[in-house]
Order: sequence, then structure tokens, then C-alpha cells
Amino acid sequence: MNDIGVGLVIFNSVAGDIESNLDRMSKWVIKAGQEGADVVCFPEMNISGYSIVSPDALKPETIPGPVTNWLSAMARAEKIAILAGMAEKDSMGRVYASHVLAKPDGFLWVYRKLHIPPPEQGMFLQAEEVPLFSLNGVSCGIQLCYDTHFPELSTLMALNGVEVIFSPHASPRKTPEEKYASWMRHLPARAYDNSVFVMACNQTGENGQGLIFPGISLAIGPDGKVMKKDIGGKESLLVIHLKSKDLEFVRSNRMHYFLPNRRADIYDNIMKLDELVKSPSDGFVKRPQARRPNPEE
Repeated sequence: MNDIGVGLVIFNSVAGDIESNLDRMSKWVIKAGQEGADVVCFPEMNISGYSIVSPDALKPETIPGPVTNWLSAMARAEKIAILAGMAEKDSMGRVYASHVLAKPDGFLWVYRKLHIPPPEQGMFLQAEEVPLFSLNGVSCGIQLCYDTHFPELSTLMALNGVEVIFSPHASPRKTPEEKYASWMRHLPARAYDNSVFVMACNQTGENGQGLIFPGISLAIGPDGKVMKKDIGGKESLLVIHLKSKDLEFVRSNRMHYFLPNRRADIYDNIMKLDELVKSPSDGFVKRPQARRPNPEE
């Protein structure tokens, strides 16, 4: 891994107001470059805005298209890579919650959300691929909001060489302090268990359709500790300089770098795991049967 500067933007996005959202992005892209960031990351759906009313309300676009043309031009002009979110419509008219990487050299890359939470089901189609990208010699992956709640995804990325996971959110409700407490239940675990950096940011303010977002950004090191955070609740830029020595310090410690000792032979294949779960008389713990909760208990 090489050292790299990362800018995380807390951003207010109005649903469907693409032109205004793009226009207001400009100052943060410029500011991130001025503060030494090699890449600036915006929240999930920051260009389209976030909505669970209708995909049409977000004015989904194809990639490439006008939005990505703007991103590429901005990246080239400011000499900084940009990660930004939008509603993407493919050639068959299907809509995805997507995050785009635009590099200064014209390279364009897309991640489509893999895990669709219940409120978004019917809005967005779930993707089937886990693409990764390289940035200034750093191997990176993206997980959009709900994706971060599935530990296997982070492990899969780390096993494929990822050193930094970007986690752009469009997570409404709660105060910034409450959202921070919520993120601290799972994001440090994704970093610590896989020895990777995790970079997260959220939308803020009202989206024009009745949802209010708590502005927060958070950088977690490969040791699972918070490097830097902003829970001020307002639009802002947080710049973090990730150092290769910090990653190497964790991964060179045989007691803190867990992946090399992962027992893939046991649990990579679910069918093999099922075969190992036997009755108590065989010396294994029996898998509990699911049951409906009793409200009187």
C-alpha cells in the first residue's frame, strides 16, 4: 500500500435536484484537493438524492451519461479522484443504487449496491458482482450503507487484497451522536477483523421528501480504532492521510492479523458446514430451531 489522502464529505442532497447537487459538490472537490486529498468521497446517492418514493423521482441516468461526464471533467480539472453516488439506469431500464469513481485520467468505474434493505426493495435492483479498484497503488472497495452489515463482504474484499473500504451512507433519522453510536457497533469490527481502513460518510439535512439525515463522517484504522471523526451534523470535509506504515504495523503482528489463519476449509462451503453440525451425542452443538417470539416472555 502507498500513502494516500482521503477526503470524506458530509453532504446535503435534495432528491431529484441533480443540477443543484452537482453544483454544490464543486466547492468540496476543490477544497479536498487543496487540503491534500488524492480522492474525495461523497455519501451514497448524493447526486440523485435519496428517496424511497419512486425511482423516477431520482432521475436515474445511464453510465456513461451527463452526470459521469461532469464527474470526469471535474476530476480532470482538479486532478483528484471523485467517488460519488447516483441512481443508475441500465440499458434495460433497471435502476441501481450506484457509486461512481472518476479519475483524473478519464478512468470511470461503477459499484452497484449488493444488499438492498427492505425500504429500498422495489426501488433498486440488487447487484451480483463485487468489483474492486486501485487508486494510487492502493487496493480499494466500496460498500453502500446497508452493505456494511454483512461481514462476509468485507472479508471477501480483504481476501482479494483490499486495503481501504469506502462506506458512503444515505442513512436517515437519529441525531449525529446516535448515528455515531450505531456505526460504532459494526464499522470498527469490519476494519479490525480484516485489518483494513474503513472510511464512512453520510448525507445531512432534509432531502425535500420528508427525510432528515444526521451528518457524520468517520475514519477507522486497520486496528479498529477511530482515527478521525466529524459528528457536527453540518456539511463539511474531513481529510485523513492514510499511512502504509499503519497498515503494515497491524498486518505484521501475527496475533492481530487474523486472515492468514482463517479456516476456509471449514466454512467457505456452506454445505460442508451443514454436514459438521451434528447432534449433541456426536460431540457437536446442535443448531437451534427458529421459532416465533412469545410476547409474554
